[in-house]
Amino acid sequence: MECQWKPDEQGLQQILHLLKESQSPDTSTQRSVQQKLEQLNQYPDFNNYLIFVLTKLKTEDEPTRSLSGLILKNNVKAHYQNFPNGVSDFIKNECLQNIGDSSPLIRATVGILITTIASKGELQNWPELLPKLCLLLDSEDYNTCEGAFGALQKICEDSAEILDSDMLDRPLNVMIPKFLQFFKHSSPKIRSHAIACVNQFIISRTQALMLHIDPFIENLFALAGDEEPEVRKNVCRALVMLLEVRLDRLLPHMHNIIEYMLQRTQDQDENVALEACEFWLTLAEQPVCKEVLCGHLPKLIPVLVNGMKYSEIDIILLKGDVEEDEAIPDNEQDIRPRFHRSRTVAQQHEGGDSIEEEDDEDDLDDDETISDWNLRKCSAAALDVLANVFRDDLLLHILPLLKELLFHPEWLIKESGILVLGAIAEGCMQGMIPYLPELIPHLVQCLSDKKALVRSITCWTLSRYAHWVVSQPPDIYLKPLMTELLKRILDSNKRVQEAACSAFATLEEEACTELVPYLAYILDTLVFAFGKYQHKNLLILYDAIGTLADSVGHHLNKPEYIEMLMPPLIQKWNQLKDEDKDLFPLLECLSSVATALQSGFLPYCEPVYQRCVNLVQKTLAQALHQTQPEFYEAPDKDFMIVALDLLSGLAEGLGGNIEQLVARSNILTLMYECMQDKMPEVRQSSFALLGDLTKACFQHVKPCIANLMPILGTNLNPELISVCNNATWAIGEISIQMGSEMQPYVPMVLQQLVEIINRPNTPKTLLENTAITIGRLGYVCPQEVAPMLQQFIRPWCTSLRNIRDNEEKDSAFRGICTMITVNPGGVVQMIFKKYENWRHFSDQFPLPLKERLAAFYGKHKKSY
Repeated sequence: MECQWKPDEQGLQQILHLLKESQSPDTSTQRSVQQKLEQLNQYPDFNNYLIFVLTKLKTEDEPTRSLSGLILKNNVKAHYQNFPNGVSDFIKNECLQNIGDSSPLIRATVGILITTIASKGELQNWPELLPKLCLLLDSEDYNTCEGAFGALQKICEDSAEILDSDMLDRPLNVMIPKFLQFFKHSSPKIRSHAIACVNQFIISRTQALMLHIDPFIENLFALAGDEEPEVRKNVCRALVMLLEVRLDRLLPHMHNIIEYMLQRTQDQDENVALEACEFWLTLAEQPVCKEVLCGHLPKLIPVLVNGMKYSEIDIILLKGDVEEDEAIPDNEQDIRPRFHRSRTVAQQHEGGDSIEEEDDEDDLDDDETISDWNLRKCSAAALDVLANVFRDDLLLHILPLLKELLFHPEWLIKESGILVLGAIAEGCMQGMIPYLPELIPHLVQCLSDKKALVRSITCWTLSRYAHWVVSQPPDIYLKPLMTELLKRILDSNKRVQEAACSAFATLEEEACTELVPYLAYILDTLVFAFGKYQHKNLLILYDAIGTLADSVGHHLNKPEYIEMLMPPLIQKWNQLKDEDKDLFPLLECLSSVATALQSGFLPYCEPVYQRCVNLVQKTLAQALHQTQPEFYEAPDKDFMIVALDLLSGLAEGLGGNIEQLVARSNILTLMYECMQDKMPEVRQSSFALLGDLTKACFQHVKPCIANLMPILGTNLNPELISVCNNATWAIGEISIQMGSEMQPYVPMVLQQLVEIINRPNTPKTLLENTAITIGRLGYVCPQEVAPMLQQFIRPWCTSLRNIRDNEEKDSAFRGICTMITVNPGGVVQMIFKKYENWRHFSDQFPLPLKERLAAFYGKHKKSY
């Protein structure tokens, strides 16, 4: 062994000097230290010095020793495979010798180092590690036991899967029973480590734990009243996870567990209360929830409602006492990265709205910025899910509380009442209706409360009832709500501006064209906000404008509206550089505006079109450089996706007017690249654009069809729903334009489409688009598609039942009728064998199809 290694005194002093320097607050000093440390990595025994400082140099101060260990940890992460054997053995030995250092900081650092080495060699290359750590647990010395447990907890967190695999000879069969023994240890820190170690194996239903599940649960119950908060927190966490994976084992004790969790949700320690509160969220997802919880509601509801008040800490963090902050620039760290949702093409439904796949955007995110997940949010989320389980039965327990809260003189309590009202909106809507005529005007009044935090929560709660407001006579509720909400968009408090803007976007989605009479007033406010908002809220304002355009559509295309709206948007557009991520929300907004304004967007379209094409081109060029990753940064493909989507919006809005722009650009060459990109979202957006350009100016698409069709065919993979959906839709649009010339391409796509339409659990949007495309292919190439009729006629009819009549549906139905003419047997063989069945089945047909079929088969009906 090389344990005889001794540092060179001069080298040691040099490294200590660097370690001291790197603790300097000055960034340029730090940067030069970074460079020197990188250079030192060229010396094989540099890492020996680092471990030496951490474990042997007891004369040094602890922060410096710990820092030395953390730099070593980073080296292990980056270069461990290049360490000479002697060096890695020396480091491993030193770690195991010093896991029981008397300083908690040094112990923890050694533990982190051990875990990092273990995760690099996946534990196989260090077979003595686990047995040695388990042995050290039995040490009489507290520091050694605690240090070993700390390291084991980190290894269980990082390497849970490998610990439970055959690679290592199943060490958990020994480790888990060993951990269980320590649940009764006299030290709270050790008890806490022991539970935390076992907790890592609950969700994965690890065999070794499942064998000991009963002693594990008994031991948890024994620790239920532990005086150490960290232990109580881990007990709660364990019970929440067991609820998901071993409900069967908890059910016999459920009454007591619920009583216990009720106490813990009111724990003095907020971390414990938060863990316990998760229990209600998880329980609500279990089918037994109603049965086991109904008797406890009278106790539980007040506890949850009480947890929905802001804590003192929250108010300090939120600067709840600062009412006016609109002039203070935002802290850039607080602005969350926005993710662009690529375009998906959907069909219009009978109800008049195009149905998105489930989209839960209005979840309880009223106060994003604070310590993200806290007791207030968790309590509100729990109340929300329980309202969805118990529906109006919950009101029995809530209404008496609400009356008191909503009209309370103390703002903090009133605020929590408004949050409660918003949280139950979805689940208890029916039962709340009788109270809304009184409550909505009260809430509209609260929008001008003197406390900013009351105004902001009121915006959110009102948005949760927007659906009801819009269903009532507009003058009574919608108009006053809208008037007050627009004032709040111009509030002097940034949090209120943000909440009002988000709430207004929800109101726009619900009200749609009901807003048309107020457009001038709405635009006035939104445009005024442009000059007023700081960075973060500007991004939300773009969203409100885009949603407005989506909601009122072509009603926005009036010269006076365009003159109000476009100058500030174009001004921002000109200010932003191509690399600025703020382009995402602005491009999304412009995409909606262009689609709504149609020809009204013509004066602005050329620079917008050009820049989008440039963004796509730039991103593709950067992606080409990826062959030399060390010289070029990976491109942010979101720029390309957003640009493709805006081009789609332009094509949809301008229609044939986009033809000259397309003619003068290389967009089709670029799309050919995008359609083959590795990233699904890029392909998804490029297929949407292909469909829109096909409708707008097919003469430019047609020459490329021979190259594009095979790519479309390979993207009909229903695992990637949105990509598949847009590719399917584009094929349908292309076939209408191609007519009989589509014939050579049918074999590239038909088989996949028929498979998708027969696939169980396919999302509705994809089914509908697939049915329409099959119908359209059959319309232009009946001879090629008709032979497959019997393989798709049944799912075809069921999937198009509820779609509104439009040209897409019309061409698809004509296609089916044409194919039935070509291959009547395809339908006959399939269904007429069972006359009763046919009657039931044909009742579902849309009228034009029934009439066609009656004409074809009327005279034969009797004989089947």
